[in-house]
Amino acid sequence: MTTPRSVALERLAYTLAAPVLAVAPNLYPDSPVNQVVQLAGAAGIGGWFLAAKSDEPGAGRKILRWSPLVLAAAIDVTAGHTGGFGPYWMDGLLAATWAAAGYLVMPFSRHARRRHRPALAAPVAQPAPAEVLEEPVVQDDGADLLTRDARMLWEQAGMPGRTHIVKATRHPGQQHDMTILLRASETGRPITGLTEAAVAAPFAVHSGDVVLAEVAIQPGRQGGPGWLEAHITPDANQRRRKAPTDQERWTDKVGSPKGGAPGSELVHKTRDGVRGVTFYRAKMADATTSPRIDLAKVCRGLGLPEDDSCVFVLIDGIEFLISAFDKPPLSAIFPATRELLTPDAKGMYVCGYTITGQPVKNMVFQHDKNAARHGLILGVSRSGKTQFFAIDMAAMSLAGQVVWLSTVRKDEKTSTLGKYIDRQGSNALWMARSLRAAKALCEIRAEMPWPHDGEAHDYKPGDARCPYRQLNVFADEFMTAAQDGDFGEFIQKDGDDLTVTGLKYGIGFNPAGQSPFAHNGFSTEMKDNLRQNSRPSIFNMGSPGATRKAAEGTMENAYDVPTIPARYAQQEGSAIERAMRGEADPENGVSTGGVAIMVMDNGRAVLMRSLYADFDTDLAELFPDDVNHLTDHEISELEKRGLWFDWNEPVRPGEFWPEPKEDDGDDGGSRRRGGGGGKGGGRGSKGGSRQEVVSARKALEAIKSLTDA
Repeated sequence: MTTPRSVALERLAYTLAAPVLAVAPNLYPDSPVNQVVQLAGAAGIGGWFLAAKSDEPGAGRKILRWSPLVLAAAIDVTAGHTGGFGPYWMDGLLAATWAAAGYLVMPFSRHARRRHRPALAAPVAQPAPAEVLEEPVVQDDGADLLTRDARMLWEQAGMPGRTHIVKATRHPGQQHDMTILLRASETGRPITGLTEAAVAAPFAVHSGDVVLAEVAIQPGRQGGPGWLEAHITPDANQRRRKAPTDQERWTDKVGSPKGGAPGSELVHKTRDGVRGVTFYRAKMADATTSPRIDLAKVCRGLGLPEDDSCVFVLIDGIEFLISAFDKPPLSAIFPATRELLTPDAKGMYVCGYTITGQPVKNMVFQHDKNAARHGLILGVSRSGKTQFFAIDMAAMSLAGQVVWLSTVRKDEKTSTLGKYIDRQGSNALWMARSLRAAKALCEIRAEMPWPHDGEAHDYKPGDARCPYRQLNVFADEFMTAAQDGDFGEFIQKDGDDLTVTGLKYGIGFNPAGQSPFAHNGFSTEMKDNLRQNSRPSIFNMGSPGATRKAAEGTMENAYDVPTIPARYAQQEGSAIERAMRGEADPENGVSTGGVAIMVMDNGRAVLMRSLYADFDTDLAELFPDDVNHLTDHEISELEKRGLWFDWNEPVRPGEFWPEPKEDDGDDGGSRRRGGGGGKGGGRGSKGGSRQEVVSARKALEAIKSLTDA
């Protein structure tokens, strides 16, 4: 074969340039020839850098192309820094070696073109087979190298699914990831039977790295069942498994069908460094579905500790918010102040704060209903009920309202509150008398004339013309009092009546206890009225299940109810490692006293920490200077009815039930004889004489007169 002219010229250039590289730096150090050679070497180094940085194929060929210039500059610099021609004529030997390398390492001019053909034509018989081999590649105009290579692999695999590759597109910044557009080989036939494994096999990737997707119909391109897109992403999936983004982690671990919130997608993740909380805001991909959240699974998917005291969920329609705190947010103390407890024009005041720091408001009257409000406070002992009493009574007093408080037993906190309110007592008898007097006030206020027109009107909160103040009757441990052997029936009956009739006369009933159910003193009628005309507050009921059940019992619909554990205890270290070492679990619990679930007007349950009223200090800072009392007219009317006196006195004769007649004999001074009469009603005695039942009415009266029926 004859040597091409470009090769011969290149070899001649190497032969002539070698002496110049050896002689010029030694004989003419300041000659422009040296500068030209060194600039050419610098250009060669730039070419190396660009070739190495480029993602296009042929980087090695480009580096080899620039090598003669870089090596020539290196020889020129070396010759300029050696004395003479160097030891053993090193300058000349380097130049000769450079020329020999350029002469023998064939030839660099061919590397400048990918498909170099010799100047002289090859035998005529060779082009014909080449054209036959290239026919299937050239059949589609504009196909690039990647598409042609993908088609070759696809054809070698036997055209899986009887499909043809229309185009292959490489993903930006990826070496192996690409998307191939497929169409059915036969026009009008849908693509069937094509699986991820069939697509992965020709490209030697895992089937999990292939995703098949439908092709949307776009202007200038067909779509439908006869077209399909295959996303082949081995590089992206490898990176996704090792270092996923927040969106990818949520999609794979939380929003997947087996995740903690299936069907959801992450909207954004934010961090509040000041409050030490990370927020994950998400929504359902399908707007017609409701969130189904398993908080423990969500924590495991996001790599968070499964800790109820630090991780909370808030649902709002199809959106929800996961709040992950560094420390239990409800373990903080929020001191009560007069500014927070002073109600606004609509009767709303701040009673606590949620996990997100939002203020929670309670009401002292129902502005939208033109009525007083009831209250329902539930919780076990030491859960924070009396603390909530204090801030609620302070807000009512600051609004100019009258407050009565009754408890079953005397304690320090209720006695302290008695100094700042109208009346306070500590036994079941006192509670029965207070409820009876409040019930009588409904009749008195129904006939009280208003000064502007002399007529009687229903209570209107905030109306300066109203001749009386709103009365709020608090009954602590109402469940226990309603089961009292002597006065329980009167307490329950008058409490039921007060919840029904009290609101229109400005009288609100606020029972507190450890159960909201009928068998514990809360009749269905009472519970319904309390639920509809208050914002029930449920403190710790002894266990998360009991708390959830009590909250659901005060709600119209079964919404997701937050959990209140016995203590907030952050997880520290591994329980398994502590067990293996025989170490005790850390005692880092924080009391949940004061943490409550408040059921808002729309039935949604909100977890909050109520304001803290310190009973060891002077509560006068929270209450007004003057105690609010009933009007003189109301007191005089109660006195006429024999209901206004010192309610700590023993039971007066005939106060609740008729005294036994003389012919009934002495049965030990029983006060329970007889079945009718008396204020508030009465019950028959166990030891009374039997009544002869002669009619259905008599039978009904006999049943009603039975004790504990």
